[in-house]
Amino acid sequence: MKLTFRRGVIHGFPICLGYLSVSFGFGITAVANGLTPLQATLISAFNLTSAGQAAGVGIIATMGSYIEMVLSQFIINLRYALMGISLTQKLDNCFITPHRMIAAFGITDEIFAVAYSQDGKIKPCYMYGMIFISWLGWVGGTLLGSLAGTVLPAIITGALGIMLYAMFIAIVVPPARQNGNILFAVLIATVLSIACYYLAPFISSGFAIIICAVIASTIAAIVFPVKEGEE
Repeated sequence: MKLTFRRGVIHGFPICLGYLSVSFGFGITAVANGLTPLQATLISAFNLTSAGQAAGVGIIATMGSYIEMVLSQFIINLRYALMGISLTQKLDNCFITPHRMIAAFGITDEIFAVAYSQDGKIKPCYMYGMIFISWLGWVGGTLLGSLAGTVLPAIITGALGIMLYAMFIAIVVPPARQNGNILFAVLIATVLSIACYYLAPFISSGFAIIICAVIASTIAAIVFPVKEGEE
């Protein structure tokens, strides 16, 4: 099956629908934290990262520092660099550097998984089709959610705003149930997050994310090291 732009759009459409609902929750959350619908939509237009955007809005709401924003985004989004490196093994020879730089913007967990599962080499047109339709869903959902957040009652927007966090739970729970190592890291991060919130309230949310992620991943790496050559 030829991987064309149209095929990319077709494969990306389910991702678009998923992003539409999740980004709707992000739009509501952004407006609830003081951003305008335009600001929330622009954030989604130039950032295709749900966890990074959620953390970023929290830092903006608490008037966090630039260094806090940079470090939190670097740690949260570092996995996309690893996905990009892995995906290079599937790219066609026509996927020259400019194409790679453009496609790098649209690499997410879902887009990476779909692209990597395809037979044969991936061409730029296929990636562009999948990224384009997914981006439309993400930006469109943010716009709708942010507009809804300005007119709906607080009790409704509060309920709809949990959709973003429900997605995080849906991402974490399945692998944690299947892999004890992941569950261990999740529990460590959870305990540290609770400790930061109740025992060290002076630590901002952005730095709390950085501290919890680094410590939990370091402990998990020490306790459960991956042996050389292990897949």
